[in-house]
Amino acid sequence: MGKPTGFLEYLREVPADRAPLERVRDWNEFHLHMEEKKLRNQGARCMDCGVPFCHTGKLIGGMASGCPINNLIPEFNDLVFRGLWREALERLHKTNNFPEFTGRVCPAPCEGSCVLGINNPPVTIKNIEYSIIEKGWEEGWVVPNAPATRTGKKVAVVGSGPAGLSAAAQLNAAGHAVTVFERADRPGGLLMYGIPNMKLDKKAVVLRRIQLLEQEGVKFVCNANIGVTHSVADLRRDFDAIVLCTGATLGRDLKAPGREAAGIHLAMEFLTASTKAVLDQGDGCASPINAKDKDVVVIGGGDTGTDCVGTSLRQGCRSVTQIEIMAKPPLERAANNPWPEWPKTLKIDYGQEEAAARYGADPRVYLTTVKKFNADATGRVESLVTVEVKWERNAQGAFVPVEQPGTEKTRPAQLVLLAMGFLGPEQAPIQALGLETDARSNIKAEHNVHATSVPGVFAAGDCRRGQSLVVWAINEGRAAARECDRYLMGATSLP
Repeated sequence: MGKPTGFLEYLREVPADRAPLERVRDWNEFHLHMEEKKLRNQGARCMDCGVPFCHTGKLIGGMASGCPINNLIPEFNDLVFRGLWREALERLHKTNNFPEFTGRVCPAPCEGSCVLGINNPPVTIKNIEYSIIEKGWEEGWVVPNAPATRTGKKVAVVGSGPAGLSAAAQLNAAGHAVTVFERADRPGGLLMYGIPNMKLDKKAVVLRRIQLLEQEGVKFVCNANIGVTHSVADLRRDFDAIVLCTGATLGRDLKAPGREAAGIHLAMEFLTASTKAVLDQGDGCASPINAKDKDVVVIGGGDTGTDCVGTSLRQGCRSVTQIEIMAKPPLERAANNPWPEWPKTLKIDYGQEEAAARYGADPRVYLTTVKKFNADATGRVESLVTVEVKWERNAQGAFVPVEQPGTEKTRPAQLVLLAMGFLGPEQAPIQALGLETDARSNIKAEHNVHATSVPGVFAAGDCRRGQSLVVWAINEGRAAARECDRYLMGATSLP
């Protein structure tokens, strides 16, 4: 695939980003485009490796190795190298309903398992994917494709995040009448309110795809909290099948002394309020949860923690610190983290890059946890006390964090953001439908079958598998749609 000697001739090159100190002044996307000649050279780096791992989509060591939706990566790399962009888009859409989302926010497990990446920088698969779909939109190749005939069956999809949207797209393509119910005031779920605008533009990217789905026949109903404001009995009566894609939105809290102080928020409260301000008023600085002139402490790492850092900087924080309980990752793969596992190495994401540009250092503090919060006379948080930890085995053999005496430190904090992951899905629709759950409170349904304990009800995405990646949500939404179609029709042609 690609140019046989391309990986020897061209170095890995990704498009430049807008300068950190420039981009923190607005809420626009910060990635810049790359010229076509350079993109084709990057496609040429895809070597004819014989057994490509980039599209395997397997779990190794508990993490994704290769693309979970099995994108035909060597094929579209070759087509881009040869300048056949429309054909590349066709290959991409065979497996991925929304490459404009994954091309922006996916951590690219495909690149972590690229064969070239064994001893060289891997192929820039994510950027090539992004460039293919954006060229498709620019050239007018992405158009509504409504089904020629309808089956007469009606399906309710609950939740409009990546799992819900992919399930809706596939079920609509099969000819069913699909209605998507979303509890927020806008469709998109995690894509709309869980990811900041500077990473994924809501109007130019998310709503563009949702409007296309509407033109294809998908109906969206917002402000519909199933099991709370809308009756589950009505859904059972009015639809032939239900696909639950509600996500895992119950945030993990921190039960430290002083938690009741004002100014301590779950990360999603903060990020959602900021994005609503961007959409409603054109400026995330108008958010009621605001970092302006405050010392901000973000507790937790990962994408959500990074998004809190980037949003705080744009709102004009005085300082920002990100506390992580885990050790600092190595710069290179450790011996127990071989290819093609996901590389557990130190990554500098956009938020850390911006904080370093403004304050001169990476904001992350490792092997540290919070002991308590301190409030001022008005009941608002003003500082917190941290302590360093060391990971040791307990009596049962499990690794646990052990506080290190004498390492306590008081840090100023007038805004604290808890970005420590999620516990599971909201329980209202689950309980209303009487569904079985697993030990983690997720909906019990086998992967690639997705049927719940109630006939005609299916589950996909984070509400079934737990907190995961957008690309896994798309995988599950497509699979649930396939099995729902089989349930309704007795057979299916969906992939």
